[in-house]
Amino acid sequence: MDKAALLHAILAQLETELALQTEAAHASHDEATDEESRAEDKYDMRSQSAAYLAAGQSRLATEIAGAIAAYRNLSPRPFAPDETIAVGAIVKLEASGQETLWFLGPQHGGLEVPFHGTTVTVVTAISPVGQRLVGHRAGESVFLPGRLQPVEHRVRAVG
Repeated sequence: MDKAALLHAILAQLETELALQTEAAHASHDEATDEESRAEDKYDMRSQSAAYLAAGQSRLATEIAGAIAAYRNLSPRPFAPDETIAVGAIVKLEASGQETLWFLGPQHGGLEVPFHGTTVTVVTAISPVGQRLVGHRAGESVFLPGRLQPVEHRVRAVG
C-alpha cells in the first residue's frame, strides 16, 4: 500500500475539516459580536452562548492544525515483516473472515479515510485500540473492544 498517498489522503481530510471549523468559528464569533445578538435582558444568553461556541470551535481548529503539522512531519517508512506495530504503521487485521485496515497516526484518531476502494481507520497510540495494537507483530492475535466483549483479531500484516 502506498503510505505516502495514504498520508496525503489523511492530510486532505484534515485540511477540509480545518477549513470547516475555522469558518464555523468565524461565523460564531460574528454572531457573538453582532449588534442583533446583544442581550435584551439579564436572562438573554444568545451572545454568551455564541461566544462559548466560537471559543470551542477555535480550540478544535487549533487541535486540527496541530494534527496537520504532526502528519506533515511524519516520514512514511516501510516496516519490516517481523517489525512490531508502531506510529506510522498500516495494520491489516482479520476477524471472523473480515479484513480491516488501520493506520497508527501521531494525532487525531477516529478518522475514516476512503483509500483505494476501502476504508482505513486512523487510531493513535494512546487510544484504546492503539494501545492494544502497539507492540504486536504479523501473525499474532490481539483482542480489540467489541460491542459486548473483546473480539479476537489476527494481525495479518504490518506495513
